[in-house]
Amino acid sequence: MAEMTLPVMESFYTIQGEGHNQGKAAFFIRLGGCDVGCVWCDVKESWPAEAHPQRTVAEICAEVQASGAPNVVITGGEPSLYDLTALTTALKALGLQVWIETAGTNPLLGIFDWICVSPKKFKPVLPQNLALAHELKVIIYHKSDFDWAKTHQNHLNKAAKQYLQPEWSKENEMLPLIIEYVKANPDWQISLQTHKYMNIP
Repeated sequence: MAEMTLPVMESFYTIQGEGHNQGKAAFFIRLGGCDVGCVWCDVKESWPAEAHPQRTVAEICAEVQASGAPNVVITGGEPSLYDLTALTTALKALGLQVWIETAGTNPLLGIFDWICVSPKKFKPVLPQNLALAHELKVIIYHKSDFDWAKTHQNHLNKAAKQYLQPEWSKENEMLPLIIEYVKANPDWQISLQTHKYMNIP
């Protein structure tokens, strides 16, 4: 049987810039292919899976191991398009923490230490993925997004962290609104894209 491959747009060792694990060293694996298509996406080049080279699980794991990273983030694109069982099993065998960032539009297949679900209006999140989430991260692009963010709370487990993050191009406009919202609704926290302030990937 041929070894499983995945379309990898890019991979790099950096600092996680946002959400609960912000500030931690992490190796990012950005998979090609997306079934969501956010209009404000800053990695639209990730959308067509066929545009990116297929890499084997062994190749991916060798690169991660060589980096010395303690944590791995699988992102996209939309990583829930793929069965990640083989990849995550291999990464866990190396003693690594495995995190995923997903819109949660498909069943999550794999072994994950941290699941960040960031639902988008362009395609519904699966409720079972919200129930699995350690972290809910909602991008605030318009003031109407606050009410939309609240609609996901009832599906979360009680331990899940809840973050509101301004869309980068609207940060100056949305951040003051988020600050006031979190002050009035302290079950939410603020996430910022600190990697962009640090000018790192």
